[in-house]
Amino acid sequence: MKVRSTAKRVPSAKKSTTAVSAPTARKNKKKSGAASAKYPDIRRGLDRQRAAILEEVEEVLTNRPDHEAFPDVSDQASAEINQNFSMRIRDRERKLLKKIEEALDRMSSGTYGICERCDGDIPYKRLKARPVTTLCIECKTLQEQEERASR
Repeated sequence: MKVRSTAKRVPSAKKSTTAVSAPTARKNKKKSGAASAKYPDIRRGLDRQRAAILEEVEEVLTNRPDHEAFPDVSDQASAEINQNFSMRIRDRERKLLKKIEEALDRMSSGTYGICERCDGDIPYKRLKARPVTTLCIECKTLQEQEERASR
């Protein structure tokens, strides 16, 4: 009987040892930059998206339309509305580009895929659907609830 009780204790001791070493393993992953190797398809998608935005920005800057003075007031108003719309789109693209670059930086540093709020792993499906995310579903839901409550 003593042998059996010792045998039972050994596996439980192994479980507790692995449980203690799991956070250590995560810290090592953060330092080694394993996230970029872990998500190559997401990195490629982010790189493509970044290149497309930069290409579009370059095209807009090189082919800027001259502002025409329209004789008709309604034509002038339409041109201004179109210009404002384009500026809003460019502003959103600028913000997205910043988020993409931050995600690529997190991949390089090995912190990509780790929730900034709870330090838990962000599921792959969420990262695939929203590659610039920094929060897991639970933390994002809490953040949205807090924002609604503060309104």
